[in-house]
Amino acid sequence: MEKLINSKILRESADLQRQFVSAKPFRHLAIDNFLDKEFCQSLLDSFPAFDEKLAINENGDVGAKAVHEKIFNLGPAWRTLDKLVQGKAFRSLISDITAVPDLKFDPNYFGGGTHENLHGQGLNPHVDFNFHPLTRQHRRLNLILYLSPEWKSAWGGAIQLHRDPYQPPAEDDIVSITPAFNRCVIFETNEYSWHGFRRINLPEQHRNLSRKSFALYYYTDTRPAEELGPEHSTIYAENHLPEEYHAGMEMSAEQLQHVRDLLISRDLHLKRLYENIKQLYTELNDLRGHMASIELPSGGEPDDKDSAEVATLKTRAAGLQMRINEIENSTSWRLTRPVRALKRLISGRD
Repeated sequence: MEKLINSKILRESADLQRQFVSAKPFRHLAIDNFLDKEFCQSLLDSFPAFDEKLAINENGDVGAKAVHEKIFNLGPAWRTLDKLVQGKAFRSLISDITAVPDLKFDPNYFGGGTHENLHGQGLNPHVDFNFHPLTRQHRRLNLILYLSPEWKSAWGGAIQLHRDPYQPPAEDDIVSITPAFNRCVIFETNEYSWHGFRRINLPEQHRNLSRKSFALYYYTDTRPAEELGPEHSTIYAENHLPEEYHAGMEMSAEQLQHVRDLLISRDLHLKRLYENIKQLYTELNDLRGHMASIELPSGGEPDDKDSAEVATLKTRAAGLQMRINEIENSTSWRLTRPVRALKRLISGRD
């Protein structure tokens, strides 16, 4: 490990931990020159070409972000990185820096691996899913290594850490970190670790560039009780209208398209919420039908076996109803209320 990691990091892990645990708006750290320079360059040299088959977004369309989860198939440098990040010595180093013990490596790189984002791509502020879908372990840390050799902050793409992205930017606490080459960003994942990045806007002469990175997520078997929350998938907040928009302004074609993109994003968000609720209601009604179909003996009281089954079904039904209520009363749902009201107004429906 010593040959692959900047030796200064190994010597200063205690100081890095102090920076990590005191950081706002939540615990995080950015470390420059994280890997040996030549090794990091070898990762960039063998970074995979953009593959449209790996850029299908959650709406089923080809997007501007490609993800390779199977990094061990990308060549010797990436196999070396894979061996490094799953090793006990490296995990112990990250534990020393973050004060999160007993970190578990995810061999599936679920949601991780290489990420490439092209011009026009952004990532809305979000809180990550909190349980691994296969192991059921708690997601605790994100580690992101940036691999773009030249990047200017004016081009967008900087990761932004938010205190509360639902507040206007002027009222939110936002930390922005430019995705500089060989810069490693580590941050905790919990119920308020909101993060994303602003839309990439490359100058015409630099449209051949892209935002390249490697992402790795560490897990633990348990987590502190005060950090526990209901299981959830990734939760997104919609971006606000940029501050330069104001009454009476004359919008360019690009600015108008930006507004349209924001509305499209909200429409798709709303569609997904409706689909989630429909699926939950379908499952809930199926459970209710099953409970109603359980035959009772002549005395009208279920036997012990039926009682146990009904009790189990009621528990599942209560959980589904709670999830429906959470979605319908969530901030994301409230956020789309003006759009829904506008749609009703235009359609003439109450």
